[in-house]
Amino acid sequence: MSAVIEQAVQARLVASAPRMETVPATLRYDREDPYAVSMAFPPPATLEGVEVSWAFARDLLAQGVERPAGDGDVRLRPYGFDRTVVEFHAPEGVAMVHVRTSELRRFLERSQHLVPAGREHQYLDWDQDLTELLEDRP
Repeated sequence: MSAVIEQAVQARLVASAPRMETVPATLRYDREDPYAVSMAFPPPATLEGVEVSWAFARDLLAQGVERPAGDGDVRLRPYGFDRTVVEFHAPEGVAMVHVRTSELRRFLERSQHLVPAGREHQYLDWDQDLTELLEDRP
């Protein structure tokens, strides 16, 4: 079984214009970083014209499809019957996208098969992490 899960999703960018633009995004989960997920947007979908990726806790995503969650750079909340709002807060401003909740749930389920919730610590390589940390010291 692969140690990485990637899933393409369609995100609807919330803007001041009445029409919401659909942009592609990729959800990613890596067993080597078992507490985190990421959502990446390709260059055409960003203002800077470069890929932008946001990493945040898998638990935050799981909570956010059920109820409002997060008070930092990434915040989520249910919206309507089958949408979840994902807000990305940066010094330059806030970006908001709507993603189908069913797609997020499917991604979470796939990640749970790879690393069950509550067992993330079993997939950490403490010795390797400590070695890397100590090697960076002068």
